[in-house]
Order: sequence, then structure tokens, then C-alpha cells
Amino acid sequence: MKKIIITSLALLGFVQIYSQTVNDALNYSQDNITGTARFRSMGGAFGALGGDLSSMNVNPAGSVIFANSQVGITLSNFQVDNKTSYFGNTRTTSTNSFDLNQAGGVFVFDLNTNSGWKKFAFSVNFEDNKNFDNNVSLAGINTKNSITNYFLSYANGVPLSTLNDFSYTNLFYNEQQAYLGYNAFIIDPVNNTPSNSSYTSGVVPGKFNQESIINTRGTNGKATFNFAAQYEDTFSIGLNLNSHFSDFRQNSSFLETNTNNLSTTDNYVNRIRFNNEIYTKGSGFSFQLGAIYKPIQKLRLGLAFESPICYQFTDEISQNISATSGTVSSNMPANTVNPSGSIILEPYNLRTPLKLTGSVAYVFGKQALLSLDVSTKDYSSAQFRPENDFRPTNNQIKQNLNSSTEIRLGGEYKIKRISLRGGYRWEESPYKLKSTMGDLTAYSGGLGYNFGSTKLDLAYSRSKRFTNQALFSQGFTDAPNISTVNNSVTLTLLFEL
Repeated sequence: MKKIIITSLALLGFVQIYSQTVNDALNYSQDNITGTARFRSMGGAFGALGGDLSSMNVNPAGSVIFANSQVGITLSNFQVDNKTSYFGNTRTTSTNSFDLNQAGGVFVFDLNTNSGWKKFAFSVNFEDNKNFDNNVSLAGINTKNSITNYFLSYANGVPLSTLNDFSYTNLFYNEQQAYLGYNAFIIDPVNNTPSNSSYTSGVVPGKFNQESIINTRGTNGKATFNFAAQYEDTFSIGLNLNSHFSDFRQNSSFLETNTNNLSTTDNYVNRIRFNNEIYTKGSGFSFQLGAIYKPIQKLRLGLAFESPICYQFTDEISQNISATSGTVSSNMPANTVNPSGSIILEPYNLRTPLKLTGSVAYVFGKQALLSLDVSTKDYSSAQFRPENDFRPTNNQIKQNLNSSTEIRLGGEYKIKRISLRGGYRWEESPYKLKSTMGDLTAYSGGLGYNFGSTKLDLAYSRSKRFTNQALFSQGFTDAPNISTVNNSVTLTLLFEL
């Protein structure tokens, strides 16, 4: 009955497989500091300040702080430097990209009423929350584990009849991984009976030369429709309606070679190339509520709530594998498994954590200001849906992830038409085990020039974080240590209307 259902799904062009991981949940739950140059140069600490096109991403009430209507666009250059250590061997890679990462406008209206409501603002803003462009390269000699263990972890428990009688496209994800390993002769059945569900490695234990290249491309962004109002001169409230979109592509190639069979005349696998490509496309919705209160003219307090983002994703996966077996004297032709085309998976949902932000800012007249934001997000509440289908992954999310605190600090000082800015950001690791992913530390600075009705802002920011996450989800879980430094230069052009 199971195979009948699977075959029917395949005829429709969809196969239900579940390969999502904790890292996938984090990938769409974490944001980078993007937006306008002023916003980035001050570390994104705008929850109580407002008055910037990107400030509404922190607190929707910030749009009504504008004195005049304004439109702006932002261009950024991103550079990602990775230093990867894998079994004592170190490699470095660098990725550079340009992006028109922000465009929007705010329209401010004075309200001539006796009700106490002074202003109303409506704004539309587009921003990339996260740039996925990145390259990672690693190499090292593993003296313990072969990638064969990855295929064994999926194969054990799968009947041999399944791997012999059905094609790759008609299988569940665990069966597909077993299929690849079995048909490339990387793993062998303990016996050849159809009911056999135990497998052994076709690789001789010893040392393994391993290399991997991982390239990612894409963006995660949102379009925001903002509404805000100001009561008297002391209280502002705002609402954001956010339409999210994501486009993510990852290509990875893993190579393993060995010379462990030199002491035997039998054929054993000595070279494996495993390629994976995944394309994920998604959309979602969220809303935000915020308020800014001025107990005295110079002091501003902010509070904002960001709802969970409810995403729907579709994955398209392509895999192929090639393995070469040989003896002491010669190699056999490569066994290649290259399923034709790619598989489009059934749509699934992801619910990201909600976010709370408290802010305080002090304005020193018209010359200077200081601002502080403190946010919290419980990453363990992220959840894939349907819940019954993703219960193992959701349990891993709860077991491995934790609440995370983020602190943003920013300042600005004006000298006539010139503004000097600086910022600091610290984000706690979302993992309970800090060795899996470290805390993020970022510094930023910038300047701006006011031409009158036109403003030009420039910012530079630098962040650093290390990760120590496995290349594969199970079986073969050895992990490289990656130290990642993000550098960005941002230029924003603003026009007052």
C-alpha cells in the first residue's frame, strides 16, 4: 500500500520526503543587520528613535517620527570571509557580492484635529533581511569516519527489495539515500534475500582524504506596509504588515579518497564523489506592533512585538554519486548513480519564533543621540509543519536550541551638515551547546551629509561568528570549525518630498 501511495505522488510530480534540519529552521529564523546606511552604521539600534526607513523593521511606530515625507534607495557590497579548519587542515574562502538591498518611502500627514492625534504616516519599504551568498571549502584527513556511514545510517532497516524494485523518484528520503549508496556499491547487503535490511560498508577502514565545497546563493527579504500615528508629542503607535519571500540555492560536492586496500587483492571502494543541489523557494507573512513614548523631551522609550513568520516552502532536490572500486594493481570503471531530473517536494510550513524588543534612547538636543535596543527570541519554539510529519526534527529543535538575547547600541553626533555614527551589536548563540555556534559580535561606523532636500549616507560594518556544524545530518557527523567574518559597505541616497 505504501508503494502505491508513493508511486501516485511521483506521477503528480511530487514526492513527500523530510530532510529538513535544525540548521534549516535557523536559516530562516535569523536575520542580518541590513537596511539603510544610517541604520547599519548605528548597529540597528533604532527601536526608540525612529525617523529612518529601516527603523520600522525594529519598531513600526518609528515611521511617524519623520518630519517630512521621504524616499530612499540603498546599495550594499557584501564580503564573506571563511576560515575553515578540518582535522588540522585550514582553508580560506572569500565571497563578494553587490545588492540593491533597500528601497522605500514614507509619507507623513499632519492631522488638523482637536482629538490630540497630530500626525499619521504610511510607508512602504522593501529590504533584504539576509544575503545567502557564501562559499565554504574544506579539506582534511579523517582517521575515523567515512561518508559510507551516512548511507549506512539510512540503509539499515530498509528492505533490499525496496532498493531493487523501485526507482529513486518513488522512494522516501531515507530510502533515496540508501538507494544511492547501494547502487554505487558503497554499501553491500549482508545477504541477497529480498527481506534483508542490514548492510555493511564497501570501504576498508583507515584514513580518508576528504574535501568539500559548499556554495550558497540567494536572498531572504520582505515587503513592509506600515501605518503609524502620533498622539500629542509624547506617544506614537505603529503596525507593520510584512510579506516575506525567500530564494535559496545550495550546491555541495563532497569527495573522499583512500588507499586503505593496498594490503588486499579484493575490490574495495577507494573514491567517492557525492553531489547535492537544493533549491528552496518560499513565501510568508508576519506582523509587528510597536510604540514609542517620550516621558520627557530628551528621553524616548520603545517597545515592539514581532509575530512569528509563517512560511510555506517548496524544495527541489538533485543528487548524484560516483564511486570507484579497485585492487592493489588497478581500478574498475566508476559506478555512477545519476537520477534524471530533479525532485519537487511537497510544500511544507515553517513557523519561526516571535521577537520582543525593548528600547531606550536619549537625544542631546539637535547635536547628538545614544540608543540601546535589547531583543529576545526563543529559537526552540521554531516549528516545521505538518507537526506529525516533522516530529523528529521539531524535537531536535527543542533539544538543541535556546532563547537568545541581542543587544544593539548606536550613537550619532552632528557637526553642521555632517553626521558621524557608530554602533555595536552582540547576539547570543541560539544553541544550548555554545560550541556548535558561537556568539556574534559586530562593530559599525559611518557618516552622512545633508545637502538639504537630499541626504547621502555611508556605512561600514563588520561581524564575526564561528560555527561547528556537521556536513551531513546523520551517520557521518564530523564537523569543520568555521570562523566567518562579514564585511559590508553600504550607501544610501535619500530624497525629502
